Amino acid sequence: MKRNKFNNIIGVALFAALPAFMISGCKNDVVAPALPTAITTPGVVAIFAGSGSYGSGNGTGAAATFTYPTGINFDAAGNLFVADQGNNQIRKITSAGVVSTVSGTLAPGSSNATAIGAVASYSSPAGVAVDITNNIYIADFANNQIRKIATTGAVTTFAGTTSSGNVNATGTAAKFNGPASVAVDAAGNVYVADFNNHAIRKVTAAGVVTTLAGGAGAGNVDGTGTAAKFNGPRSVAVDLTGNVYVADANNNKIRKVSAAGVVTTLAGSGAIGNVDGNGAAATFYHPAGVAVDANGNVYVADTDNNLVRKITPAGAVTSLAGSGYLVLTAPFNAPASVAVDAAGTNIYVASSLGNTIHKVK
Repeated sequence: MKRNKFNNIIGVALFAALPAFMISGCKNDVVAPALPTAITTPGVVAIFAGSGSYGSGNGTGAAATFTYPTGINFDAAGNLFVADQGNNQIRKITSAGVVSTVSGTLAPGSSNATAIGAVASYSSPAGVAVDITNNIYIADFANNQIRKIATTGAVTTFAGTTSSGNVNATGTAAKFNGPASVAVDAAGNVYVADFNNHAIRKVTAAGVVTTLAGGAGAGNVDGTGTAAKFNGPRSVAVDLTGNVYVADANNNKIRKVSAAGVVTTLAGSGAIGNVDGNGAAATFYHPAGVAVDANGNVYVADTDNNLVRKITPAGAVTSLAGSGYLVLTAPFNAPASVAVDAAGTNIYVASSLGNTIHKVK
């Protein structure tokens, strides 16, 4: 069964979230139910890069291959960077669809590098972000670290150590537990979805790590700082005024964290579903990716619904593209991340189990 992929974060989360009929459907003596009817969405979806097969090949468009692409983000020049989790690599896609490898070996590791061309290694990198001076930050999930690729090509450990924990400190004295996503603001602060610590962490440009919200165990509580609770925060995005948006995957919600650490629920009732609506009237199913445009619209990779959703600043949720059901895998198969271009007109989607990057108009 294709979705039972245990060597990555989303694979584990998807399996844990599978309905009983999907799990039992793997047995020979159980008849799988009929497929549900797909919902209607207006977005036009095209493959931007990736053949759909597993691989690590560079090339243009469908000539390239990925293995479980998980996190995507743009730089200021319009290049799309990919945390290619199954390949332990960071990839780059130009606006023309040309795919190259920026950093990383196929084998997992935690080695740094000194310059362009030197070999660095990662272990299940799950998220990527680029600052205004083109430094690249990586949520190195299995290494429990935030890594940095400078414009010189030097790879360093920005924060964290390879042992898991929940410690606020500076640089490698700090500890994370499964950092799954990163976002960076204009001041160079890096925000981290610390998945297994159920926390949103902040790392200053100087490498000082603090907890912005959550971190006191799994839960579903709005509040300020550590009084708030998340359950497996999978992705973060930051807007122009410093608000952080969180795909709170296991709570089936999209949360908003102010610069002061005040957590509110932007959308989602917490129940599993694919219902559009306002705020808590909407439902999601394991949302794993989030992005925000210059107008404050939030885009969501709603993984187990195989949908891309849009949330207005007022909290109105609509479905833009996808099938709406876990077992209907066209055009997306477990969308894990979204990114929006500078113009706000095109949305890009990492279809993790489809091994493709899609473009939605």
